[in-house]
Amino acid sequence: MSQINKPNTYFNTVAYTGNGVSGTKISLDFAPDMVWTKSRSLTEGHSVMDTIRGVTKHLIPNGTNTEGTDSTRIISFDSDGYQMGTQDTTNLNSATYVSWSWKGGGTAVSNTDGSITSSVSANTTSGFSIVSWTGNQTAGASCGHGLGVAPSMIIKRRRNGDGADYWYVYHKSLGSSNSIYLNTTDASGASGAWNSQTPTSTVFYHGSSIRENGNNMIAYCFAEKKGFSKFGSYTGNGSTDGTFVYTGFKPAFVIAKNATTGATSWEMADNKRALFNVNNKTLKADTSGVEQTYDFMDFLSNGFKLRYSSDSNTSGNTIIYMAFAENPLVGTNNIPACAR
Repeated sequence: MSQINKPNTYFNTVAYTGNGVSGTKISLDFAPDMVWTKSRSLTEGHSVMDTIRGVTKHLIPNGTNTEGTDSTRIISFDSDGYQMGTQDTTNLNSATYVSWSWKGGGTAVSNTDGSITSSVSANTTSGFSIVSWTGNQTAGASCGHGLGVAPSMIIKRRRNGDGADYWYVYHKSLGSSNSIYLNTTDASGASGAWNSQTPTSTVFYHGSSIRENGNNMIAYCFAEKKGFSKFGSYTGNGSTDGTFVYTGFKPAFVIAKNATTGATSWEMADNKRALFNVNNKTLKADTSGVEQTYDFMDFLSNGFKLRYSSDSNTSGNTIIYMAFAENPLVGTNNIPACAR
């Protein structure tokens, strides 16, 4: 299969300043199926919206809240981007923001590959799918994900029901007997969320240890694609001359999390908030805090190099990451990427 030569037709980051005007357009080179936004200057929660749940439905990655309804965060998904409302989390006048958008498969289709019928919007080219289902809290129950290859990372949570809940993360580097939570600073730990069954090319599995029974569920599934995305782990060295991680592309977006030590955040860097190395503009997926400035990492033509001595580079610790490309190192049309 040929690799993706123009990653920004499947994923893109946009940094912008809010104007408080409903209908303001964020332009992209594709129709987004998932949009993740965060204010850089305001202490406001992250927001995730997608086309399966609908434009008015949001979830908060840094929170335990179940799904909320708000018609003023995003008001429409368009063929070439999306339009914002006037909510402080997305478009307060003069506040600064960033959004990360992914192209899925458009309108969801029914998938019967698993023991539970799921509704799936899948893009097999870029390795991204959105999966919705009703849980039954049965150990070994499965859902089809539509990717055609085994996902390397899955983020799932309950949408409705009573009480707070977590965002459960499966990462191939941690295995299916463990989970790590997107909304906390906890280290990875043993978990029955995936029933200790590794995802296959068609399905992923659920345990009976989390409250899925009768509740609506959502998952975001990511499969690794050469020149576009990479999911893996590295060992920190505790130095500002930090660990180098080869991805095979110039990154556009990286999230890294220390899986060994708790009280460490999911650190987020991208190519639109920091335009040059050192990439020193960092947001944290597990908190509503404003953007922080410290030397975090360099984005290179073939990967990234840590420039921070702790958290995502703590000596001897295992750090997991997800990364998406700005440019492949060398595309199928032999176009090389360059460092910044």
